[in-house]
Amino acid sequence: MSSKSARSEFDRELEGLHLDLIRLGGMIEEAIDNAITALVRRDKKLAQNVVDNDRRIDDLDHAIEAKCLSILLRQQPVAQDLRAVSTALKMVTDMERIGDHAADIADISLRFDSSPFIKKLEHIPLMARIASSMVKEGITAFVKSDVESSRETIRRDDEVDSLFETIKQEIIAILTQKPAVADQAVDLLMIAKYIERIGDHAVNICGWVIFFVTGEHKDKKII
Repeated sequence: MSSKSARSEFDRELEGLHLDLIRLGGMIEEAIDNAITALVRRDKKLAQNVVDNDRRIDDLDHAIEAKCLSILLRQQPVAQDLRAVSTALKMVTDMERIGDHAADIADISLRFDSSPFIKKLEHIPLMARIASSMVKEGITAFVKSDVESSRETIRRDDEVDSLFETIKQEIIAILTQKPAVADQAVDLLMIAKYIERIGDHAVNICGWVIFFVTGEHKDKKII
């Protein structure tokens, strides 16, 4: 195979990786949105769908990993090409964890009975919207090789962390007044914690995008 045709084949495989990552990103964004909708609406059927669909996310994740490893073994890429494949491999690990956290949120919501929530669910959905948009922005930044967008998304994690702290303090205040609601309080706090972790994984994705473009990860030159 000529170097030109080999380059064309590699470019096609990279484009396929991009499309797979975009597809996986859409699936995990939908999982987050559906998990929160199921929680707010107490929609157990929708929550169960999120739990069941996590297998589809895992299957695509494993297919992307296999594709990355195949490219690394067959093409033996160097420099930026190696960074592109390595970045996809790292990103997909974080994306799988995001899908798992969405399923965890849905699983917790299945435990709630018909009792009223101990507080109005306002900060949790807002927190989830920000975290979900961070995931989308991180994947878009990878496709566009956009370092500045990645850095801006990383800065948005402060919003998620601030909302988590607000939720935690609210729940602590409620527990001091109503110890009997401890079970639901802990479940809501766990949901908020899973959303915070989704934000952390979005930050990881953006960090790998910066590595893809610059060869630096956390201010250290790697490749």
